[in-house]
Amino acid sequence: MIGTRTLARTLLASSFVVLGVNGLRKSSQLAPAAEPVADRLREKVGLDTTDEQFVQINAGVQVAGGALLAFGFLNRPAALILASSIIPTTIVGHPFWEADDEDQKQRDLIGFVKNASILGGLLFAALDTGGRPSVFWTGRKAAIGAADVVSTTAHKAFDTVAP
Repeated sequence: MIGTRTLARTLLASSFVVLGVNGLRKSSQLAPAAEPVADRLREKVGLDTTDEQFVQINAGVQVAGGALLAFGFLNRPAALILASSIIPTTIVGHPFWEADDEDQKQRDLIGFVKNASILGGLLFAALDTGGRPSVFWTGRKAAIGAADVVSTTAHKAFDTVAP
């Protein structure tokens, strides 16, 4: 029987695999829309790549991250990588704030909100520990345990020195 986490991860990952493959197939058609974000990334990172190559890189990241997430390998890093890839995809693909046509504005707004929802799911996946205690919980418990040991040792030392 398939577990709830496995089903949720697979459903979440499916859109990235499908959209990533589509991005690889149609990278030349998608490149003009990617230009504004690609220009900013080129400026910040200093890579010498074309708009089409940026689309291909993003699509490849989506396919690879989606596959990792769907098959349950490196779930948390894959979810973080996908989260970082969906942000430029959303900005480029659904700029509802720029649309003049009301129908286009509504389509872009729906796409933007859908991607924001997917981003929320990815953040859940990135933070999911699979039922194990989180690093924060474990660290807090260890710190409390260490404080108890120090306190007990200090009390014993004080009781020995000043009975």
